[in-house]
Amino acid sequence: MRKLVSMLALGAALTGCGADNALSGSVSELFPLTVSSVEVLRNDYAFQVTYYANRGTFLDVVARIVVSTKDIEMKRGVFIKLDGESEKGHQRTSVAHAPGGEAVRTFPNVKLGDMVISELGVEGLPSKGNFSMSFEATGGDLGQGRTLVGTFSVPKTKDAGYGPLP
Repeated sequence: MRKLVSMLALGAALTGCGADNALSGSVSELFPLTVSSVEVLRNDYAFQVTYYANRGTFLDVVARIVVSTKDIEMKRGVFIKLDGESEKGHQRTSVAHAPGGEAVRTFPNVKLGDMVISELGVEGLPSKGNFSMSFEATGGDLGQGRTLVGTFSVPKTKDAGYGPLP
């Protein structure tokens, strides 16, 4: 367990020193983690970060991270625990991968993870942050027992469409 926590911390530190929008982790053994653009959507219920890769005629969703936030005070500097449930029977975080022209594939539940929002924009303003997570060994379509680490920085946050942002 200590080894996993150390690995996630190292991955977050290395990713934090790199590009503003980047992914890394052992998931890279399953598919490329190349990113061409990132989108952040939010509302009172969720915070979503989507990493895209442009492959000519296809636009891949490399990773989409959706975090339930209805019980979290979203503000600059907030630390969000990504594992566990937001309420009984509802996982805090879901992660999916959808290569252009293929079916959406889901990851197992997050075993251990966190996200830090260093800049939190309302609609039209910048959002920035980082995350690291490891996945359960069972469940989902891919990514069992693997890790995913990322940074994101967008000039404009978008409304997720479930009403006005705070």
